[in-house]
Amino acid sequence: MILGRHERLVRRGDYLRGSFVKPERIDGYIVGINPGDRSDVLGRFGFSEASVEHAVGAARRGFAVWRRCSLAERSTALRRFREALSREQERFAALISRETGKPLWESRQEVVASIRVVDLLLDEGLGLLAPRILHETDARSDPMPHGVIGILAPHNLPLLHSCLQVLASMMSGNTVVLKPSKFTPGVGQGIAEIMDKCRLPRGVFNLVQGSGAGIGQRLASHPMVDALIFSGAPQSAASIQSALGDRPDLPVLYQCGGKGCAIVVGGCNMEQAVYEVVVGAYLTAGQRHNSTARVVVTNDIFDAFCEQVMRRAASVNVGYGFEDQTFMGPVISDNVRARYRRFGRALVADGHTPMLEAHNLDLSDRRGFYVNPALYAINPDRGQQFLVDEPPGPILLAYRAEDWQAAIKVHNQLSFRPATSLFVHPDHPDQPEMLKRLRTGALNINRGTIGASQRLPSAGMGRSSNGFSGGIDLLRFLTRPRAMLVERRPFDPTHMVPGLNWDASDDDPPDLTGALVEDDP
Repeated sequence: MILGRHERLVRRGDYLRGSFVKPERIDGYIVGINPGDRSDVLGRFGFSEASVEHAVGAARRGFAVWRRCSLAERSTALRRFREALSREQERFAALISRETGKPLWESRQEVVASIRVVDLLLDEGLGLLAPRILHETDARSDPMPHGVIGILAPHNLPLLHSCLQVLASMMSGNTVVLKPSKFTPGVGQGIAEIMDKCRLPRGVFNLVQGSGAGIGQRLASHPMVDALIFSGAPQSAASIQSALGDRPDLPVLYQCGGKGCAIVVGGCNMEQAVYEVVVGAYLTAGQRHNSTARVVVTNDIFDAFCEQVMRRAASVNVGYGFEDQTFMGPVISDNVRARYRRFGRALVADGHTPMLEAHNLDLSDRRGFYVNPALYAINPDRGQQFLVDEPPGPILLAYRAEDWQAAIKVHNQLSFRPATSLFVHPDHPDQPEMLKRLRTGALNINRGTIGASQRLPSAGMGRSSNGFSGGIDLLRFLTRPRAMLVERRPFDPTHMVPGLNWDASDDDPPDLTGALVEDDP
């Protein structure tokens, strides 16, 4: 059943050891509000730090059972999840739009992508989790689960990221404690409701609601968590890293995004480049981890390119997610909107040129966190600071470069390089050299930065990640290899290393003359 667009969710509490449990003691609340219409309140979700302890303990007990289940049994659980999610696509799409403000068409795409992620795990994950066997030496290496996986999920793709990380963890034999973003508690609860139908052993999947600073930090630093997946801001990642100072052995995957960059070289298909950059910069209000935040354009086409981007960006439909033809919804919160405005003012104060200045939008019929797509031309003499900071929200920074060599030099100085677009004529003679010089986690040729394949491993460079790959390759992070050698030949005492004196009679005591030193009298 699809909730009405202003209907409150039934708040069911945390999901612990196979049941929904409302905390006995409430330490605080997160309030689910539609950022596109603040009159649409989904509900107030109470949270408790004690729930983290219960969730991790339940996951620890569940691991003792789940790790003994075969890969076929675990795959069956994933198939049940896929079937249930497929039946509830429209409910989840509406819920995503209410909690994030995304247009409904975009939320529907996220639900479909989440279902495809399950298919990918079932199709290709089995091979990644298969043992490596060396028949000629009777040796093998098996991927072994870590144990309890803590997952701190983001708000920008709340269903897709959670499905991939939770189901990959479970498929590889681990148990899970998921903490959804404080902005998307309803999506997290919906995932738990589907898990409740999958007939899992108790404790395999657990969910705790709450803020990142409180519940998230408590989960990340819990001594019984065996591995951690964090998706979010680099400042939060640094805080977690500091809290884990006494656990250097803990496997942690940091996915900090920081946004992508496009390089546009003269001679490319201009219309294609403009389209891909506009969509990459402003879809999801510029809040994806690989949104296009910067574009470096060669001098010969800089003015024409920026003029077209400005014209196209100024004409996009910004509005409520449930209205037809909406391209861009609001940013997720008033805090993000305030940061967006401060960043725009700082750009102007530092001498950069606003082509579309960052400002708030007031819609006559909705009270939400709406802003306009912004575009700034960066003064190359004063641009160093803006190679470092992540532009918040739908802000695109345009850099002028003398030629493609200079463009790549600017790109390779960026602090965040999760994904890069290169727009270039297919027959450009220097294209092979361009590809060699670009240092990035993912490279898309004549495609936007937000295009990605979960089948291909990639790890963001710079501050975007700590080098672990996402996508299907996440299964490698979620397991540790255990090598095993088996000796089946009979013991042969003639094949011994020198110096053992193995043939000496057991009746003859060893000669320890000189081995003992008497104390001085």
